[in-house]
Amino acid sequence: MLILTTPIIEGKEIIKYHGLVTGDSLLGANLYKDMFSGVRDVVGGRTSKYEEELTNARQLALESMQEKARKKGANAIIGTRVAYHNLGGTMGNTIMVTISGTAVTYKE
Repeated sequence: MLILTTPIIEGKEIIKYHGLVTGDSLLGANLYKDMFSGVRDVVGGRTSKYEEELTNARQLALESMQEKARKKGANAIIGTRVAYHNLGGTMGNTIMVTISGTAVTYKE
């Protein structure tokens, strides 16, 4: 499925707008990861585990959005946006990844 951040598909005719589609994913960070991350940041390292988990959370949200678009009969999503929300929590931070866009059918 074609996924674009632009509001149009250059060189293609959009023949149907199916409406908004979204995908969400939660990334929970526990106390031990938070402590390890802080130590790595102090010594100048990168927190690759967080990066991996954030990538996985974003991918899950993207797949959820695509599935909803397919169910509506779309072959593309335009105007796609990704947002990250810190929800907090008692054992560290919980991050929600939200992806949204407009499901469309374009003439191939």
